[in-house]
Amino acid sequence: MTPPNARPDADAPADGPMASAVSSCPDAGRAPAAPGLVTMTRRADFLSAARARRQGGPAIMVQARKRETPDPAPGAIRVGFTCSKKVGNAVARNRAKRRLREVARLELPLIGRPGWDYVLIGRRDATADRPFDLLCADFVRAIAKLHGKG
Repeated sequence: MTPPNARPDADAPADGPMASAVSSCPDAGRAPAAPGLVTMTRRADFLSAARARRQGGPAIMVQARKRETPDPAPGAIRVGFTCSKKVGNAVARNRAKRRLREVARLELPLIGRPGWDYVLIGRRDATADRPFDLLCADFVRAIAKLHGKG
């Protein structure tokens, strides 16, 4: 008999009616990433992008950098998202980040450059409230200026 507070083996199959549903769908509830887009999660990657180029718009700030040659994913476009507490409470920050993720999903595969990192930063009272087509236009304009096309 196992003690009531014992942890099950990591290799042992899960029991219960939902075990098969959970294990067969690891990304449940997440939108599929666009091909070639990799989400940045390490703080060091965000800090590296912050030291490079930046371009702002009315509702968005974009930081970008070209990665160095020993690149683990040379053909990938990496993207990160952030909103400070100035944007609002957790609900407002999450809404702004959802909108930024959708803008990146739609636009970065078309206008982003492989081998580059992009960080999208939400702005207070603008990212969540700006009409989506204008938010996309702000992002496209910022990327064009970052790459010297605008």
